[in-house]
This record gives sequence, structure tokens and C-alpha cells, in this order.
Amino acid sequence: MNEQLEQIRNQQEQSWNRFSPGWRKWDNFNMAFLRPMGDAIVKHLDVQPVDVALDIATGTGEPGLTIAAIATQGHVTGTDLAANMLETAAANASRLGLTNYTTQVADACALPFNDQSFDKVSCRMGFMFFPDMQIAANEIFRVLKPGGRFATSVWGSPEHNFWISAIMSVIGRHIQLPPPVPGAPGMFRCGKPGFIADMLINAGFSNAGEEVINDKVDYGDADAYWQNMMEVAAPIVAIMDKADAEAKAAIKRDVYELVNSHAVGGKVLLEFEARIIYAEKP
Repeated sequence: MNEQLEQIRNQQEQSWNRFSPGWRKWDNFNMAFLRPMGDAIVKHLDVQPVDVALDIATGTGEPGLTIAAIATQGHVTGTDLAANMLETAAANASRLGLTNYTTQVADACALPFNDQSFDKVSCRMGFMFFPDMQIAANEIFRVLKPGGRFATSVWGSPEHNFWISAIMSVIGRHIQLPPPVPGAPGMFRCGKPGFIADMLINAGFSNAGEEVINDKVDYGDADAYWQNMMEVAAPIVAIMDKADAEAKAAIKRDVYELVNSHAVGGKVLLEFEARIIYAEKP
């Protein structure tokens, strides 16, 4: 990995470790939000009781924990750049009584496993943050056994992800944001149809396909939305850290007004769109 990609990797490791307390605090909410994507991944993997599986960018443990509950005679390894996130994943596995789930700090672009080690590989909402996604796809292909399956989820287009574009649109009105660097890690880097599937085919996969999930996430109220963004959304907080007190107050006021305008029956319901991409190793 070149110096620039190594720098991106190190920045992400630091960021995810920094925000791990927020992810721990909001774990129940975030896992409920992301469950439809995890369930779709598990469905496309067709997990069997004897499977040995790898869950990349496992964060606080999902969908690896769900896979471990199915692969009762197998084993699941959850990997992540952030050791602090893996502490929560391990604690969740212990709480659920899953003795076949273990964690390991690892870089998706340099997986520390032998060739053909796993029957299934999953990755929920991590692919778009890999410094070099093609290298990561190649690594996933390498560690899969012939006939093994891979499934991942990424966010779709920003116009269909109001849960995050709401606050970003407000911030953009108050703070001059630099244009995104083409190809840099980011939320919507993989939202184009066929983008990840093409990468998987380039890595050697076959039978690639994808589906789209559209739904709404219930934040309850604007206070909960704001607190969630400030405690788990690393890119948002990085921008807010650069704003002065007046700008921060104005952003908060306008965010509350905007998300409240999307309340239904007193609840803040914000839309999201995700893509599920899956493929097999011949």
C-alpha cells in the first residue's frame, strides 16, 4: 500500500477508535437501523451450520454475530481496523453466548489469513471506506474457498439518504466545504449501480448481483437525531469541529427545523437507501 493509502488507513483507524464510545452507546439503535442490510447479506450468503465465515469491518459485531448464531458448528471471525470497536463486538458475543465468534484487528486491504480460509465473507457498510477497494476485493476473493460467497452493503445515492444528507445540506449552507476528492473514501462512494459488482468481477468473482433496500429510520425526535450525529458520525463531527460557536448554533437550529418538517405522527422518520451486492468464487 502506498504512503497516501496508508495515511488514509491510519486516519480511519484513529477516527473509528475515537468514536467507539458513541457507537457503544448507540449500539441498539444503530443495529436496528442497519438490520435490514445485515439480514439481506445473510440471506445472500446462504449461511450453513458448518460454515467458517469472516465479517470484515464488523464494528460492534454485526452481521457477524447473526452469522455465528446460524453457523453453530462453524466459526466467525470479526475483523476491524479499530480495536476499541472490537471490544464492543466481543462483549456482544459474550452477552449472546456465542463462543464461535472471535475478533481480530485487521486491514481489509491486507487480510492476515491464508488463501481459501473461509466459506463466507460479509461486510456491512464498510466497503466505501477502504483505501483501495479493488485491493480489498482481491483480498476477499483470495481468502474465500472455491464456491464461497461474499455479500456486502453500501449506501445508495445521497438524494435517497435523507438521514445523513439532511444535516450535510444544512452544514453546506453555513460552512464552505471543499469539493470531495474523486475516489476518496466516503459515504456515497459506491452508490452507483453496478460499481461494486464490476469490482468483484475484476477480482475473479462470478454470478454477481445486487438489490436495493429503501426504508425509513425512526429517530424519535430531533434531539435524538442531533445527538446520534454528534456521537457516531465521524465526518460530520470533523466538519463541526472547524465551525465557530455562531455557525454551530445556526446549524443546530436549522437541522432541528429541517428534520422536524419530516416528522410523521410526532416521530422523525428519515429515508435511507442501501445497495446489497453479492457474488460467488468459482
